[in-house]
Amino acid sequence: MSTPPGFSGSSERDLPPGRHRLLKEHLMTEIRHDSQRDIRHEGEKKAVRRNPWLRPAITAGAVATVAALTFVALPGGGADGTSATPPATPPARSTTGTTTVQTATTLLENIALAAEGTELPSGIRDDQFVYIKSRLAYMTYTNGGPGKLDPVHDREVWLSVDGIRDGLLEEDKEGHEHQVLGYEGDLFERPKTPSATSYRSLSKLPADPDKMFAWLYETVSKEVDDEQPDKDYRAFVLFGDLIRETLMPPKVSAALYRAAAKIPGVEVVPDVKDTEGRTGIAVTRTGADGEEQQLIFDRKTYTFLGERVLRDGELVGSSAILERAVVDRTGQRP
Repeated sequence: MSTPPGFSGSSERDLPPGRHRLLKEHLMTEIRHDSQRDIRHEGEKKAVRRNPWLRPAITAGAVATVAALTFVALPGGGADGTSATPPATPPARSTTGTTTVQTATTLLENIALAAEGTELPSGIRDDQFVYIKSRLAYMTYTNGGPGKLDPVHDREVWLSVDGIRDGLLEEDKEGHEHQVLGYEGDLFERPKTPSATSYRSLSKLPADPDKMFAWLYETVSKEVDDEQPDKDYRAFVLFGDLIRETLMPPKVSAALYRAAAKIPGVEVVPDVKDTEGRTGIAVTRTGADGEEQQLIFDRKTYTFLGERVLRDGELVGSSAILERAVVDRTGQRP
């Protein structure tokens, strides 16, 4: 099958192969060009099982590396373009004497408490859009050759609150500029179903940590992934994907953080910098293939700052969330 207009084919892709496949297969909005993913996978002997949580390849011939959406427990956006209000006083950390104890369980509980105290603006409408601006740099692999880390660049995305309206991606990277995230131009007709990571869809996730934990593992168990057999790591990646470019009700967000604390092998790394140079504290997990994902939070407010991805100690991707809001139309900035 020939490559359709507007796509660069399968010669270029972001992130190492395992993570590229993970990000493509297991999550995110089924708005956009999943058809391109089907084209890239044509001829594979083993079919990839699809589900409503697939992340589409929304960029030209490459995975949209940070296209999972994130307000989650963090300051969200208001109907007038303003941010939601974080708790006035962050929860106290657990301490022993004068030494701060920050195990993964303790840190994620503190983040969950902060999430519960976050006030989202009232009256968020279905016809509005979640706006996220980030600064990022991820590894690009071309024709199976060695990877090259992209220059740091900005990315803006507008995603509909109800998940059925066309969004917009603006990214300062060749081939990624001004992409409509919608149903127009898809190769195959299909019903317009809500995005699985829209605010409305995420509102339906469990607000109970145990049920959220079960949902995480049920979701990743539906994947077929020979390149990343570590199910615990895949659950952690799914958790990370859910806290980047999304808006989530505080109770659901808190349940997600508490569920993440139950994932085996999650650790804490202090003094980790995001792409913007901000230093925070990270929850991290390493997969069986040597890939490590670090999710960075502000030490005082517990706001999600960004992520770093390493493979065998080498940096292969980083991001920083700079701004989030709810706006009335695509292209509108707070």
